[in-house]
Order: sequence, then structure tokens, then C-alpha cells
Amino acid sequence: MKQKAPFTLIYEDEFIIAVDKASGISVGADRWDDAKDRLDKILTACYTEKSVSRNLPPPRIFTVHRIDRETSGLVVFARDRETHKRLSAAFETRQVTKQYLAVVHGRPSWTETSCDLPLVPDGDKRHRTIIDRYRGKKSQTRFRLLLNAGNYSLVEAFPTTGRTHQIRVHLASLGHPVVNDPLYGSLKPVFLSSFKRGWRGDPLDEKPLLSRLGLHAAKLLLPDHGPDPASPLLLEAPPPRDLGALIRQMERNGHSRLLNNAQGIEAE
Repeated sequence: MKQKAPFTLIYEDEFIIAVDKASGISVGADRWDDAKDRLDKILTACYTEKSVSRNLPPPRIFTVHRIDRETSGLVVFARDRETHKRLSAAFETRQVTKQYLAVVHGRPSWTETSCDLPLVPDGDKRHRTIIDRYRGKKSQTRFRLLLNAGNYSLVEAFPTTGRTHQIRVHLASLGHPVVNDPLYGSLKPVFLSSFKRGWRGDPLDEKPLLSRLGLHAAKLLLPDHGPDPASPLLLEAPPPRDLGALIRQMERNGHSRLLNNAQGIEAE
């Protein structure tokens, strides 16, 4: 039986390929994890197979940016060096708007807030990103609370900078770590019984709604890449099945609906 690809194609043209990455696979080479499964290699193999069938030369695929292995969502690859250079510069100079969805522990007292604690990647023996006000690089993330359900909350995250594990560290520093985060929180699956009032199921048979990191790269706004010259391109990836199921249950059983609908990235 053919194994399902760990990505879904979201968009492609002659310059870029945008995919919705599954949780659990690295975007590219990781010096701390030599796993053979890498999204860039799998994607290259897929497009090489297509090229061979059409008698075309094998493609070159360039990694523009990355998201954490445990995080699901949007990743963009370039199909030529010039596009790679241009988009990499856009990410580095903060011209790309990024929107994430995160399910976190606790009930924030804020509806909107920002965190600008400076960060140092690979700052301890566990290779975690640490907060360091003297050696850390400037980092900024804006957060917007969407809803609460029991002792969990759904938030939007808009990172301005792109430090390793930035959203996870900033949320943990605010006292609301992302669920199922073994580095900055705790590895504990989310069950419906933990926030649904009057739940009457059998605790021995209950399956978790989510047992992996509750973070998803939902939207990207790329500058100068729309259908018209100098217009932006909006890319969107809906939450995967497990995270989507959890969010729907939180919406149904939410005790406090602060914002009924996530505001779009277009407003940013």
C-alpha cells in the first residue's frame, strides 16, 4: 500500500511551490536530527518523477523558510535561484506576513498582546531557544485571543521576526505554553472530557483529540507575487483533521467566545 505523502499541495506556478506540511516531518536538514524523512527531499523526488515521465530535466527545489518539525502548515519552496534569493530576502526583511493558530494551556487575561523578549536559539543542553536580554536577538510576536474552552484557549500568532521556536517560547513566557510541547510545556494529550461540561463517556475508551504540538502555520502573505505585478499572494492552509476537530469542539463547548471568527491576515 502506497504511503500517503506528508504534504498537500496548496499552490504552484513557474516560480514557487507552496505546501501544507504535516506535523512530524522536518522541512530540511537538521543538525540535531539525522532523520532520512525530509520534506525537501520528498518534494524533490515527487517532482523529479513528474519530470522523468514528461522527458524533462530534473527540477531544482530551494528551501525558502522553515517551520518546526512538530508544527503543521504552510511552507514555500522556490523553483529557481533568483526566486529563492528574492523570497528569502523578503522573509529576512519582514515583508512576509505570517499567521499561526495555536491551542494553549490556560485562559489569557488579554484579548491582544505582544511579546518582544530577545531569544537565543540552541541556548541550553536540550537545544532549546532561551530568553536572554543581553545576548538574545530581537524577537517580536503579536497575539490575539480567539476563544476559551475549559482550561484551554485558541490564539492567533503573528510573528514579525522568525527565530527558532519563537512562538512557542513567547507563549510559554506569557504563561500559556502550546499544548503537547515537550520542550517548553508538557507532553499531555488533549481530551474532550477535559473541557466539555457534563461529559459522560468512558474514560478508559476515550481517545485524545490532539496528541501532537497544537501549532499550525495557517496563512502567508507573500509580497509582489500575486496575479498582477507588485500585488501580494495570500496562501492559506486549513487546520489538519486532528487540530481542526479540537478547534470545533472548543467552539461548541467554549465558555467564553471572545472573537467569534479569526480575523484574516488581509487586515494586517
